[in-house]
Amino acid sequence: MRIDRFLSNLKYGSRSEMTKAIKNGLVKINGNVITNSHIKIDPNKDIIHFNDELVYYYDIINIMIYKPIGYLSANKDNLHKVVLDLIEDNYKRSDLKIAGRLDLDSEGLLILTTSGKFAHFVTSPNNKINKVYEVITEDDVINYNLLLDGVIIKDGKNEEYLAKAIDIKRVDEKKYLITIDEGKFHQVKRMFFALNTKVVNLKRIQIGNLKLGNLKPGEYKMFEKEELHDWTKFFNWWLYWWI
Repeated sequence: MRIDRFLSNLKYGSRSEMTKAIKNGLVKINGNVITNSHIKIDPNKDIIHFNDELVYYYDIINIMIYKPIGYLSANKDNLHKVVLDLIEDNYKRSDLKIAGRLDLDSEGLLILTTSGKFAHFVTSPNNKINKVYEVITEDDVINYNLLLDGVIIKDGKNEEYLAKAIDIKRVDEKKYLITIDEGKFHQVKRMFFALNTKVVNLKRIQIGNLKLGNLKPGEYKMFEKEELHDWTKFFNWWLYWWI
């Protein structure tokens, strides 16, 4: 890959800006100042410095993060804080995609990845990946087991569908753990609303085999995609290994 394209891809500036910076001697490859923007590098082997700053490069980045309430599941926004505000610049220079969004007033486990195929795998309803939510409701729900049979709610296109819980447990008064394998628009909130109660707090604590664990709001860590996989559930495991 050409050095000017490499730096541009990492958002240090446009191609023309990087060409100018290189001509001005602001770039080093393996300790040597270069002035030719056509030089090709191997980002996995060569050590690059831009303006005396070490340039970090990652083939694939998979991050699990605890999204706090009040942050949008987005890369940027003019009105609200976004989840990428919580990530170090070294990672933000890569093209991070959000796999499985959470509402502004919801919290919990969110996946960020540079792999479009992995992001699609996580979010595609065809793959039936379980998501577990901790739900606190406005009222105590006696008939919560009705969600196992399913309730008719509307999706983001205002079309009705049958939404079912894979599992549901009452943890305490007004507190429940619900597992679903979809993730449509406001699905969990609308499922409980169908039982005549409002969700006052929604926290996603698990996606596949990935668990929120001891992460605190705003904290994150790297993970390998194999950690997501539930070997007992997916019949199309062979597709997974090609992601």
